[in-house]
Amino acid sequence: MFNVEQDKNNPILHPYRENKWESVAACNGCPVKKGKDNYIVYRAIGNPDIVKAPTLHKSIIAIAKETSKNNYSDRCQLVTPQENWDDYGCEDPRVTKFGKNYYIFYTAISSENLGADSIRSAVAVTDDLKNIKERHLVTPFNSKAATLFPEKINGKYTMILTVDTDNPPVKVCIAQFDKIEDIWDHKKWSEWYKNIDKHTVNLKREDTDLTEVGATPIKTKDGWLLIYSHIQNYFTEFERIFGVEAVLLDSKKPTKILGRTDFPILVPDQLYTKYGFVSNVSFPTGSSINGDELTIYYGAADTTTCKATTKLSLLLRELNKKTKNKLFKRVSGNPVLKPTKKAWENLNVMNPAAIDIEGVVRILYRAQSKDNTSVIGYAESKNGKTINYRHDKPCYVPRIKDELKINEGSFSGCEDPRLTLIGDKIYMCYTAYNGVEVPKIAISSIKKEDLADRKFNWSNPVVISPGGYDDKDSCVLPKKFRDGYFMIHRISGHITGDYVNDLYFTKNEIDTSVEILAPRKGMWDGLKVGLASTPHLVKEGWLMFYHGVSHDKVYRVGAVLLDKNDPEKIIGRSALPILEPETTYEKVGEVNNVVFPCGTVIRDDTVFMYYGCADRRVGIATGSLKSILEGLK
Repeated sequence: MFNVEQDKNNPILHPYRENKWESVAACNGCPVKKGKDNYIVYRAIGNPDIVKAPTLHKSIIAIAKETSKNNYSDRCQLVTPQENWDDYGCEDPRVTKFGKNYYIFYTAISSENLGADSIRSAVAVTDDLKNIKERHLVTPFNSKAATLFPEKINGKYTMILTVDTDNPPVKVCIAQFDKIEDIWDHKKWSEWYKNIDKHTVNLKREDTDLTEVGATPIKTKDGWLLIYSHIQNYFTEFERIFGVEAVLLDSKKPTKILGRTDFPILVPDQLYTKYGFVSNVSFPTGSSINGDELTIYYGAADTTTCKATTKLSLLLRELNKKTKNKLFKRVSGNPVLKPTKKAWENLNVMNPAAIDIEGVVRILYRAQSKDNTSVIGYAESKNGKTINYRHDKPCYVPRIKDELKINEGSFSGCEDPRLTLIGDKIYMCYTAYNGVEVPKIAISSIKKEDLADRKFNWSNPVVISPGGYDDKDSCVLPKKFRDGYFMIHRISGHITGDYVNDLYFTKNEIDTSVEILAPRKGMWDGLKVGLASTPHLVKEGWLMFYHGVSHDKVYRVGAVLLDKNDPEKIIGRSALPILEPETTYEKVGEVNNVVFPCGTVIRDDTVFMYYGCADRRVGIATGSLKSILEGLK
């Protein structure tokens, strides 16, 4: 697991109105180092030439020096249109230092009428990042996003580029040459193109996607790391979703994929990526490594340049097939709870809450009968992994109109509990549903000693949801803050929070809602998110697990670290899921492809996660607290 943190100072490079050549955009930057100095080479866009090309915002390639962290000055033009093949624009540079020279590959535009015949790859060569010594048209065919590997592979100069971006099918390809001059030898390219399928690196998940080279590959101990652009729905009528992804290529055979991310690790979810010259774009064009920190540079809305960082070692762990998504391990007895012949749980059992009392994990799970009524069942585990006791009757049943069935056969009852210990009381938040009105949050409490003694003396429940809202997935944090107790719940597919003065709920409802966590469109949690278990207070903050639903309706689990004193503030969020449906009992059930935890228990370094499997059974998985926090900090 790893967290991708977008820089708090983003955007790091803005358009500069006083420079006419970059008055519209300063985007798609690529970092480069000269001696001890750091530079960024970027695409600068000015306003159109009203006479020559009134509809074309011409691009040039500019350079700026980093004078302090994220502060760039001495901006100047570096590569400008001069040839007939780049007369209408020089776009999206990627820079590689090889020997004494810097090779700046860019997209060359030769006509106002953009298309396959007017968009190709070119290179400019400089040894001082000031004066261009030579420039060449590289490909005789349509291509973009070309760049040179920073060292020879098997004795050959090696390039990676995107071919036929405007003449599909689009391909990401590897090309190798004996001499540097061969890179702009069109005869060699023509021969290479005849066997293009042999040179292709297939990064697409769907035929409707578009993948494009992002940053120049970086050599790691495990292989070549390529950060690239993956655009969902590119060849459909649906909304295009620009994502940043990562792939690991074999160090000796770069057409061979060793591992890749299954989802974007970055999408346009910030204001500066949502609005601009071309809205809703996060487009990677550069990367660098400093120790164990990987920095990704990306264009935001084709207007500014931004950066994000992550731990290289943790990313490589996710790209390794042996360690990929292995943060949690399922216990050998899974599924640990199944439906029984008892009438109240003869259809499904699922979505368990859990709390550790006197060395025994108390598990309260949702049980469903064949008439679709949900109640809460009770089980115990001493070691956290195996069930030692299971009560033969429900420990909690519907009692109020909001959860009592109105229409025969419809879904109703008490669903998906979460538990919080405050003082000598355990508070249970759950979903109350009568099958007609929208689901609501209800809360009830029980003395800690009564639950430990299996005396289910619950207080009268109180419905606390704001009127008319579909509200689920709730808990109260086990601490009173300056503004009161903090309630977490889910409205409109977002995780939200609200402070309440006390836990008596004399007003009987939550009357406000502040967003804590939103879906990330295009990612594994892009459709909706909801609270998993009650968050745990650890030294670093509040550790909150949550479920995320993708656009293809798969339920997975992620983790978030919230500020200790301000639980509305996110410190870190997992870029990829930490648990997802893999086994048959998680993939096939009442609702397929679901892992849905409502309870977690921490003992020393072990996190015990109790989760529903495909809305039919209950499973347990264990993970390392230290590893989880390492990925979030």
